[in-house]
Amino acid sequence: MADLASSPYFLLILFIAAFALPLLYLIWIRNSPRYGREPWPTVLKTFAWGAVFSVIIAIILSILFILVLSSSQSLNDFFARRFQDPSTAIGALVVAPIVEEAAKGVGATAGRPQTQSSTDGLVYGAAAGLGFSATENLVYALAALLVPGVGPSGSLVVVAVRSFSSTFLHASSTAVMGYGLAKSWLSGRPWAVFPFYVVAVAMHAAFNLFSTLADDRATANDAAGSAIAFLAAVSLAVVAISVVRLKLVSRRSPTSR
Repeated sequence: MADLASSPYFLLILFIAAFALPLLYLIWIRNSPRYGREPWPTVLKTFAWGAVFSVIIAIILSILFILVLSSSQSLNDFFARRFQDPSTAIGALVVAPIVEEAAKGVGATAGRPQTQSSTDGLVYGAAAGLGFSATENLVYALAALLVPGVGPSGSLVVVAVRSFSSTFLHASSTAVMGYGLAKSWLSGRPWAVFPFYVVAVAMHAAFNLFSTLADDRATANDAAGSAIAFLAAVSLAVVAISVVRLKLVSRRSPTSR
């Protein structure tokens, strides 16, 4: 199994697995509207921006943000009283939502030239979020290979779990961000995106809160509590992406938008 983990063929399989479902979800989201579907070249470009540029931006900003927050003793004390691993909790509940939603928003700007309505922003936001999620899936899967006892099969399980949970979250939260970006572009009011960014951050933080609680409960050998928290996270993500798709399905024809 160790040889398999170091095999370039397995790494290729891992790459395909990480990107397969996000790309299928991209087809699902892009094809949801009955009218005025977005052009594939721009949709795929936005996915690529999310997968590459948004990830790079998120890494840089996360490092800077963590350095700043690490000097706040009151913040660290607050999380230490509530979570078993306060550093991880700060990263998941504060840094990741604020930084990643902004970074994915940058990726969504690749769709600006084709944006003619607010709902177009849902598609491009989701595309950027799915690209980001695909790369994140791959990173987490590669990290899992380094954990003793996980191995290749475990890394594929990581991809599968994330593909049915955090991938939906990234797509839906950034779709909200994309909707706000489209409104700001079409209205000429840059600040119009801010309320939607706040909603996207709140969605991300809520999902990460449930996920963090699930990990905490698992560490405390509370299987039931861990399962309930994880199901809450997944339910939030599934409901959110369903609402986004419903909005796209109900979109009117281009002549009436």
